Amino acid sequence: MTNPVKEQHLGLNYQLFAAGGDDKTEKATPKKKSDARKKGQVFQSREMSASLILILMIVSMNAFGSIIYEQISTYMKKVFTEYLTNKDAFDTGILAKLFIDGVTVLAKTSLPLLLIAVLAGLLVGYAQVGVLFTLETLKPQGNRINPLSGFKRIFSMRSVVELVKAIIKILIVAWVAYSYLKSKTNEVIALMDNDLFDILSFIGNAAFTVALRICAAMIIVGFLDYLYQRYDYEKSLKMTKQEVKEEYKQMEGNPEIKSKIKQKQRQMSMKRMMQEIPKADVVITNPTHFAVAIKYDAEKASAPFVVAKGQDYIALRIKQLANENKVQIVENKPLARTLYSTVDIGQPIPPELYQAVAEILAFVYNLKNGGRAG
Repeated sequence: MTNPVKEQHLGLNYQLFAAGGDDKTEKATPKKKSDARKKGQVFQSREMSASLILILMIVSMNAFGSIIYEQISTYMKKVFTEYLTNKDAFDTGILAKLFIDGVTVLAKTSLPLLLIAVLAGLLVGYAQVGVLFTLETLKPQGNRINPLSGFKRIFSMRSVVELVKAIIKILIVAWVAYSYLKSKTNEVIALMDNDLFDILSFIGNAAFTVALRICAAMIIVGFLDYLYQRYDYEKSLKMTKQEVKEEYKQMEGNPEIKSKIKQKQRQMSMKRMMQEIPKADVVITNPTHFAVAIKYDAEKASAPFVVAKGQDYIALRIKQLANENKVQIVENKPLARTLYSTVDIGQPIPPELYQAVAEILAFVYNLKNGGRAG
């Protein structure tokens, strides 16, 4: 005969295991994302970056092509007409000048392109990641040299995706080049009757067009890769429900965070309180250490209520705002102290203080009606 209590106990354990308590089903919290970013764990598509940089470089080379050709052509003519025809061609001074001129031409033709490539890389990286500088990724990690971890990475889903991307890129390059050259078959055949300059010109234009088409196709691949990288990144940062609870407890229990929250709450409360002072009917003071602002609105409350109160510096600020907004200030030391210590902001005056407050309000109303307020 089976034990129902034991079955129920075992069933409860099975439910716990089935619930997948360690499954990472929750989206990463802002704190988890912030911590990962500090460690350099961000997502970006290298395919997108490479495609955009490459297309910009091709356009730049096409734009500066004539200048680059002119610089190199002038240098080569100078080499064959001036240097090599000189009887002292192998003189140390001539060779040094030849080398300096060559380096100068190289700098003039390559440095602008390199600068464009660097700026493009920075802009593309900033667009995807933003400003990020961390040395965490340079720290040695044991799993990087662990053979077992390396074996897992080789046969991981990421490796499969990278292999698929590589195959797609090869197919795109082959298809674009083939389709373009196929459309130019007649022109390629006609080149047999042209001179060398026309042939080189055709090859240059064809290479430029094919490169642009390949880059355009690669940008599409890069965009799809960007979406995948974001999905994979979000998946890698997912948390268990227990991790979310623990993080929440840590944040709530952090004294610094609590202090900042309380400070922010005090600032907001103080701002709201100061905004209510111009609406008050009277400010009661003692006269320097305490100040309490009173308002009476028969439609909202059956008794006058406190809209603001403060001590020392805050009391001074309350009186300044009262003067600026022509709110009457009345000195009554015992009443001011009592109101400050017994009535919270937004609370009505207690019955035992009705008469004292009513007399002050009547005095204020008489001043207003008589035109002598201020």
